[in-house]
Amino acid sequence: MSETQPARAETQNAASETTMPERNLTQNHGHQIITRSKAGIFKLKVYASVAADELAAVEPTDANEALTTNLRVSIWKQMADAGIKYVPCNTFAYYDQVLDTTAMLGAVPPRYNWSGDEIGFDTYFSMARGNASVPAMEMTKWFDTNYHFIVPELGSDVKFSYSSHKAVNEYNEAKAIGVDSIPVLVGPVTYLLLSKPAKGVEKTFPLLSLLDKILPIYKEVIAELKAAGASWIQFDEPTLVMDLEYHQLEAFTKAYAELESSLSGFDVLVETYFSDIPGDAYKTLTSPKGVTAFRFDLVRGTKTLDLIKSGFPSGKYLFAGVVDGRNIWANDLDASLITLKSVEGIVGKGKLSKYFAANKLVVSTSCSLLHTAVDLVNEPKLDTEIKSWLAFASQKVIEVNALAKALTDQKDESPKLCFSLSLTLLLTLHIWLLFTFHAFFSANAVAQASRKSSPRVTNEAVQKAAAALKGSDHRRATDVSARLDAQQKKLNLPILPTTTIGSFPQTIDQHSCQASGRA
Repeated sequence: MSETQPARAETQNAASETTMPERNLTQNHGHQIITRSKAGIFKLKVYASVAADELAAVEPTDANEALTTNLRVSIWKQMADAGIKYVPCNTFAYYDQVLDTTAMLGAVPPRYNWSGDEIGFDTYFSMARGNASVPAMEMTKWFDTNYHFIVPELGSDVKFSYSSHKAVNEYNEAKAIGVDSIPVLVGPVTYLLLSKPAKGVEKTFPLLSLLDKILPIYKEVIAELKAAGASWIQFDEPTLVMDLEYHQLEAFTKAYAELESSLSGFDVLVETYFSDIPGDAYKTLTSPKGVTAFRFDLVRGTKTLDLIKSGFPSGKYLFAGVVDGRNIWANDLDASLITLKSVEGIVGKGKLSKYFAANKLVVSTSCSLLHTAVDLVNEPKLDTEIKSWLAFASQKVIEVNALAKALTDQKDESPKLCFSLSLTLLLTLHIWLLFTFHAFFSANAVAQASRKSSPRVTNEAVQKAAAALKGSDHRRATDVSARLDAQQKKLNLPILPTTTIGSFPQTIDQHSCQASGRA
């Protein structure tokens, strides 16, 4: 999700974020394996990085819209060229996907004087950044990541309406270039649970009571996508990893039961990420008849693996998130392969295909790859040893593919035989194309061992110091009040001290300098 200051968003190519199809990555089955909440090999995001009173000067123009269209098309083509069977769409956001959902539902606070028609950039960016007359909506963190989203402001008087056709527009845009993509939507329950009562609404207002009002809009979107030819649809419901109460879990059951008839004919993927899913939520998630696929974070969600082993619904797809999407380190492929094989016999194998480990088991990243850098190819000056320890988004795609091939006993097949490569992926694979997957696994094992034993990582003096710590070393010798008094005498802080951590407002000249690549 977006940062308060877009300039902070990873310095990757222009306005792009990487999000593997979160989870649609199996290479040729695959980058689909990675398809997740925001799915796509690269997730694009264009930010408004100016002060509110400068918005008019930088809002998207026809030329900018053409640029963003070209960015989306290039990413879809890249994924298709890489052999991705299920390419995610509706993952491009000018700000963040929750705000996109607010626009889709027409949940615009009255202060923005929205006319009620298709939501355009004026209204969209006013909600995100404010304008000369009214403030922006609240921004908060996207779970425990460094990304943020605009918090919906809701109440019983909100008149929801289908007001942004972005999902079907992007699906049709991809379809026009021959890419049959998977539209990705923030799930209805997660949307409401991430919302807050609007100003003037009681803080105790039950946001989930609005479910009956927003589901008709979701049905309109689903119907439009079905008419356009979509066969898969993805809902992100990451709030299921939270400690939800019974009535909140019941809302999930109610929502997908209500949507079941509308979703008839679709393969429906529901995804969670960032943590273990509690047992009650796991049972709730895997119960709806109309849902055909589930994706779990098996990196941070280690206990979820036990739930899967204790019982997984027959005939359903498991998108196994085993490649860590939240860091820059190369995955331990051998360890991931052990995890995958441990569930391979649980998930119905069905008929093996060239690109599926088993047609119901899909190799995936643990979450969106927007949390990591884009491509090691962009780091030509990086130390060789350190570089061997790393895997950015493009490399994680290769890791997913390698794991899928290993599951189908194709370790000895050359990557060159498995990929229809775009130029970018050719650069990504560079010397790896010289190896078979068997050699790729061997090189990965060497890199893992190197990182564990390197003095750059293992400092004996620090280890000894840490081992010598006593229980008392973890407790302060003074109480809080004494420390506060000492700090105040030393620093003379005001009642509400602030820091310089974070981004400062920037001038138009600074933005222009950044845009030209000189910053």
